[in-house]
Amino acid sequence: MDELKTTIAKNLTELRTQAHLTQLQLAEMLNYSDKAVSKWERGEAIPDLRVLIQLSEIYGISLDTLVKGTGVTAEAKPKKHIISRRAFITALSVILVWFIATGLYALLYFIPVTSGYAWLTFVVAPLPTGIVLTVFSSLWGSRITGALSSSLILWACVIIVRVYVWAFAPSYKPIFVIYIVAAVFEILIIVWFIYRWYMSRKK
Repeated sequence: MDELKTTIAKNLTELRTQAHLTQLQLAEMLNYSDKAVSKWERGEAIPDLRVLIQLSEIYGISLDTLVKGTGVTAEAKPKKHIISRRAFITALSVILVWFIATGLYALLYFIPVTSGYAWLTFVVAPLPTGIVLTVFSSLWGSRITGALSSSLILWACVIIVRVYVWAFAPSYKPIFVIYIVAAVFEILIIVWFIYRWYMSRKK
């Protein structure tokens, strides 16, 4: 067992170095803490099978080679610039959301019945933006990006309700209640992600 830990630790260190990733970057890709990655590379612990499979996919080698092989960097074909590519895909998706919003704005603007309210498409656009960011954050992001994207969805909903009430029912007074409700949900989001961070430190 000790020999296996040593082999895996050596291979993980060499592969991460070759891929030009920090322990923190790799940890975020795996949804683990950098403390866990450090333990693996020091041979104090062995990643579970699911994580080993993820690592073999990231570095472009077989699971058997990762666990048993020596000189793994010669065989490895690490996925270069993984973080940059993922950021590009995420940014492109967000741009697409706003491109669609702009198209809807143009369509509604040239329809006489809706032209006065066409600008509301840009009020709604932050909501699908937040949803897109949350999806990609759950796939590739860290807990911080997850918390931020979840907060964006929350406050986008608040803005939508506030603006629509202002536009269509300006005399409605108890609208301030929505800010209180949103603040409570924001606290719950923060507490939830702090709890997840705390639990990850135990891994």
